[in-house]
Amino acid sequence: MTSILNSAHSGLRWLVLLFLLISIVFAFLNLKKTKLEKPQKLMYLFGLIFTHTQLLIGLVLYFLSAKVVFNEETMSNASSRFYAMEHPLGMLIAIILITMGYSKGKKNQSHKTVLVFYLIGLILIIASIPWPFRTALGVVDWF
Repeated sequence: MTSILNSAHSGLRWLVLLFLLISIVFAFLNLKKTKLEKPQKLMYLFGLIFTHTQLLIGLVLYFLSAKVVFNEETMSNASSRFYAMEHPLGMLIAIILITMGYSKGKKNQSHKTVLVFYLIGLILIIASIPWPFRTALGVVDWF
C-alpha cells in the first residue's frame, strides 16, 4: 500500500506543479483586471484542489513511510532530516500560503494576491521536492 501511495504522491506532483504554473500565468496575464472571472477562478481552484490532495496523500505517507524515522540521529542525517522535518514543513507552509492566496484573492477579487501567494508557494514546493539530483537524500528515480 505504501508503494501505491508513494507512486501516487510522486506522480501527482506534476499535476500540482502544472496547475500552479498555469494559475500563476493566468494571474499574471490578468493583473490589470479588477474582477476574477470564471476561467481564472476555476484554474486557481484546481491549483488549490491538487495541492490539498497532495497534502492528504503526503500526510498518510508521513505516518506510514519507512523514510520518516525519529531517533537520536535524525537531525544529523541529511536524508532522515529531510523526510522527517524539511519536506513536510516546507510543503505545509507552501500549501498554507496557496490556501491564503486563494481565499484572499477570491475575497478581494485580486489577481495580484493570487499571483504573489501562489508564486511563493510554488517556490517553496520546488525547494522541498526530493529531486533525483539530490543524491544525499537517497532518491534514485523520478517516481
